[in-house]
Amino acid sequence: MERNARHRQPGDLRLNQSIAQRLGTAILCGEHAPGAHLGGEIEAAEALGVSRTAYREALRILIAKGLIASKPRAGTHVTPRASWNLLDPEVLAWMFSSTPDPVFTRDLFELRGVIEPAAAALAATRRSDADLATMRAALDAMRSAGLASEAGQAADRRFHDTLLRASGNEALAALSSTVGAAVQWTTQFKQRAHKLPRDPLPEHLAVFDAIVAKDGQAAAAAMRNLVDLALADMAPSLAR
Repeated sequence: MERNARHRQPGDLRLNQSIAQRLGTAILCGEHAPGAHLGGEIEAAEALGVSRTAYREALRILIAKGLIASKPRAGTHVTPRASWNLLDPEVLAWMFSSTPDPVFTRDLFELRGVIEPAAAALAATRRSDADLATMRAALDAMRSAGLASEAGQAADRRFHDTLLRASGNEALAALSSTVGAAVQWTTQFKQRAHKLPRDPLPEHLAVFDAIVAKDGQAAAAAMRNLVDLALADMAPSLAR
């Protein structure tokens, strides 16, 4: 008899997530193409060396993210790419754990180019003193720790997250987890691919200075430049 979800132990959850990550990454990398059948539950669980319960829970994670569908008699199969929740922070993490799709990477930066300059312009007129203090602390942490470190990458994500929230727009703020994940995982990918990636701190400082000055137009332009340069930094990595 299966245990109720509330009785699952932390180890169970980690195993479920690990299986989901393994399968999800395989789907995103094209190892399991849309329409592909994942095989029977018993056989798949045995192949992975896990229990049927753990495998079933991992499938539920992937179903929730739109990567697979499971139907009686039809079995479990990979869904069309249009059904995938590509902006899910965890899906983004899986995608950038290996070389991501160059076209989607461009799409992701284009999305940031639409969202973040608008958020920066609004933040310039709506930010609070607390928002400025948080962004300033994040920049200080980026400077001292460097983006090659986890601390520096976390500070970078915190800067962008705070900026979206400082826009005073609840809909934009709701996108902070997606934008933050995009910033974090693309940065980590670039750090793996380059020994000496370009330092993006000056562009962040330009955005911050414009927000401090309450210059919405300058803030939007600085953020647009930041995103454009970040995309340019990705090009050599994606060409490998």
